[in-house]
Amino acid sequence: MSDKLQSTPATAFALPDIASLTLRGRDCIAFVQAQFMSDVAALGDGQWQWSGWLTPKGRVIALFAVLRHSAEQLDLIVLDADVNALATSLKRYVFRSKVSIEVPDDLSASGRFAVPSIAQGATAAIGTTGIELDVGTTAAPRTLVLGQAASGIAHDAEAQLRWRAFDIAHGLPRLDADQREQWTPQQLSLERLRAFSVAKGCYPGQEIVARTHFLGQAKRGLAVLRSAAGAAPGDDVRAGEQALGKVVSVAGDLALAVLPLERPGAPLQIGAIDAVDAPLLDGLAR
Repeated sequence: MSDKLQSTPATAFALPDIASLTLRGRDCIAFVQAQFMSDVAALGDGQWQWSGWLTPKGRVIALFAVLRHSAEQLDLIVLDADVNALATSLKRYVFRSKVSIEVPDDLSASGRFAVPSIAQGATAAIGTTGIELDVGTTAAPRTLVLGQAASGIAHDAEAQLRWRAFDIAHGLPRLDADQREQWTPQQLSLERLRAFSVAKGCYPGQEIVARTHFLGQAKRGLAVLRSAAGAAPGDDVRAGEQALGKVVSVAGDLALAVLPLERPGAPLQIGAIDAVDAPLLDGLAR
């Protein structure tokens, strides 16, 4: 921890599709433990993990990182979703719990392709000037910062695309609006990120997730495909005339698709475009 985060050498750029909301109150840990799919109660102060919120049928509504400040404060660092709508939806389940849910209006997300100055792995750096997370790997470091909007932060479309492609290559789904509430955690291979628990107790969708896990019924998972630009989320992935699955996320010539874990070795197409398997990289689990 540090009161002031030191700068990292790489140029920072804005990440407008990442935002945050804050939960405060004596019941905030119990509230999120009963709502989200990861074991938030296992976090220590200053630690974070990947998590998400599911429908009762076990489909992913939103993906985010959960950061614990203390027993009475958590941040959700939300990927791609409308945080105001997410906050409104969560508030419906507060009932008599002592927890408030707020969207900070003075924080924005930025990224750097550089080693974090302080944060490491699942331990964040929380300072008066912002929050720093290590969202890279040993071989390919990245730093995510949540802080007050600064005039010097570039809106670099090329860097933003590179950031998204990194996520896709490492199996972190980026869910556009039409891909939400479509997929189970196992179909999105979120066990690779340790983003859900089958042992912590009840939460929306938990029965579906646990049954799939303990009965060994997961038949589909993520694959990274490389093709000429033009694929879109929701596109079919085919082997000849057979539809095998669908594209979930894209970035440039990379596509993240849900496909059978056992599938034919026939050539693949996304629409009419040839596609080939690319490595599904590790290193983002926390």
